[in-house]
Amino acid sequence: MVFNDVCIESVVNVLPDEKVTSELIEEWLSPVYDRLKLPYGRLELFSGIKERRFCKPGTVPSDIAAQAGLKALKKAGISKEDIGCLVNSSVCRDFLEPATASVVHEKVGLSEKTMIFDVSNACLGFMNAMMIVANMIERRVIDAALIVAGENGRPLVESTVKFLLEDKSLTRKSIKNSFASLTIGSGAAAAVLVHSSISKTGHFLLGGGYLVESKYNNLCQGDLNGRVSGVGDRDKLLMNTDSEALLNAGCNLAKKTWENTKKLLQIENDDVKRFFCHQVGSAHRNLLFKTLEIDVDKDMSTFPFLGNMGSVSLPATLSIGEEKGLLNKNDLVALLGIGSGINCMMLGVRW
Repeated sequence: MVFNDVCIESVVNVLPDEKVTSELIEEWLSPVYDRLKLPYGRLELFSGIKERRFCKPGTVPSDIAAQAGLKALKKAGISKEDIGCLVNSSVCRDFLEPATASVVHEKVGLSEKTMIFDVSNACLGFMNAMMIVANMIERRVIDAALIVAGENGRPLVESTVKFLLEDKSLTRKSIKNSFASLTIGSGAAAAVLVHSSISKTGHFLLGGGYLVESKYNNLCQGDLNGRVSGVGDRDKLLMNTDSEALLNAGCNLAKKTWENTKKLLQIENDDVKRFFCHQVGSAHRNLLFKTLEIDVDKDMSTFPFLGNMGSVSLPATLSIGEEKGLLNKNDLVALLGIGSGINCMMLGVRW
C-alpha cells in the first residue's frame, strides 16, 4: 500500500513512574531459582532488559491510553471535533465488551460523530491501526484520526511469577517458555494522522508492506483462564512463548516483508536514516538487523529500560527518538513491526 496524502501530525508516549528491575523479579523468583539451580542475572542476560515500567495497581488500559490520546491531540494542535476516527490498538483491554475505544472516547471527550473501534493484533495492533486510518484519510473519508494504545504489563508479570512459584513440576527446560512473559512492561502511545492538506508537520506516511505466516500462531499464545473479577484485577493471566522459534520465524518473515517494502517504496537500505522496531530484546534486535542486512547503528532501542510494551513499543520508541532529536526534516524513517501470529508490517515515513 502506498499513500500520497497522509501525514503523522504527532506521536507521543506516556510512561508510568514505577520501575521494576529484572534483578527484583529474580528476587521474587528466588525459591524457583534456588531449587532449579538457575544462575541469577539470566533474565537480563537473556533479554538485554534491565528494567521495565509498571502501572499503579487498579490501572486499566483506557486510563493510560486516554492520557496519551490527550497528549497527542495537544501536540498536533487538532481539535477534538475534527477527529473522524478513534482506534484503540492495544493487546490489553478494559473488558471483552464493549470496545475499550468507547471508554477512551469518553475520557478524551471526542465528538459523537467520531467513529470508534478496537483493533487487536498482538504487538502489531498500532501499525495495523495506522494502515486502516491512513486508507480512510487517503480516500478523504475522514481528515484526521487518533490512534491510541495502553498496555498494562503488571498483571501478566505478577501472574507469571505466582504460577512459577506454585508449580512444583517446573524444570530448567519447562520454565523457558515463561521467561518472555517476565520481559513485559507498561506504557501508552498515541498518534494523530491527518490529510496532508491540513498538516503542519509534513511528516508523510509513505506506506509499506505486510505479510503473515499464520502456521506459527502457536509460538506465542496468551490466555485469561477466568473472568475479570474487578476493575484492573485479572486472574490466571498467562502467556506461553517459544522464544527461540518465534525469533527465527519472525526474522525470516521480516526479511521477506522488508524486501517487498523496499520494492513498493522504491528504496534501499542505505536510504534509511533511522529504524524503529518493535522492542523485544537484544537477541531479536541483533538477529533482525543481521537478517535484513541493515546497520544496527541506525537503530533506536528502548527495550533495555522499558522492556516489551506490546503494541506500544514501536510508536513509543519513535516518540522517544523524536524527543531525543534523532529525526531531521526529510529523513527517511522505517518502522519495522512484527507480532505473534506471525504478522509483519513495515512502513516508511518521510520525516
